[in-house]
Amino acid sequence: MALHRAGYRELSRLIDSDLVVDLGCGLGFDSATLTHLPSNVPGNGPVERVVIGVDYDPGAAIEAYCNHASQGFIASAMDASRLAFRAGSLPVVCSSHLIEHFLNPQDHVSEIARVLADDGSAYFLAPNAMADFENPYHVTSFSKLQLAGLLGQFFDQVWVGGLDGTKTVKEDLSERRIKGNKLLALDLFKLRHKIPRSWYIFSYTKILPLTYRIFAKGDSNGNSGITSDDFHVTQEVDDTTLVLFAIATGPRRIG
Repeated sequence: MALHRAGYRELSRLIDSDLVVDLGCGLGFDSATLTHLPSNVPGNGPVERVVIGVDYDPGAAIEAYCNHASQGFIASAMDASRLAFRAGSLPVVCSSHLIEHFLNPQDHVSEIARVLADDGSAYFLAPNAMADFENPYHVTSFSKLQLAGLLGQFFDQVWVGGLDGTKTVKEDLSERRIKGNKLLALDLFKLRHKIPRSWYIFSYTKILPLTYRIFAKGDSNGNSGITSDDFHVTQEVDDTTLVLFAIATGPRRIG
């Protein structure tokens, strides 16, 4: 949660438009923070932007709107690879921790390029493949070069850096991975990768909370002490960088 909040903090600092579309908004808690311009800019009021949150799940979009509408936030249910916006109509589009959920991520990126204005900016955050831990919801992994290559197919200018954590964060995640790998080692024949993905996801959602309570109680309920202040944007990306942070401009509308 702290990592996601840090990503949205950095987005808010970079975005200078009064209209933002945030794809994969979920329940809207992070998306709604984009309605607030950075407090260090003179003259900024409490709400300076309109944010349109988009989520594939209608129930999530409705709940997001009900929770945050008074903050300048609205929401809509759409497929992020088939958006209901006119070509070239949006000044800013954000895709935060969403692209890794697409079997065909090029459809998602192509659609963002289609709806983005010629002088607009698109922002992408995605797990760094080398630092990501196994997650059945993550179906496509990206290294820095892979993400830059994909975005470069649809945008003229692409910058890919990272969102990384402090030494404390890295040590905390290392300890969690050790525990997680011990549990995964119990699946000697890697049956989780041989059964239908829907079965794996069902087992993951049911078993994970139980394993946390039994084997990693201290790692849950926000007890780590880690906050969004423990994360920062970096130009240098290596195998330990947690998240890729990309900015793309100059959309090329293909097809």
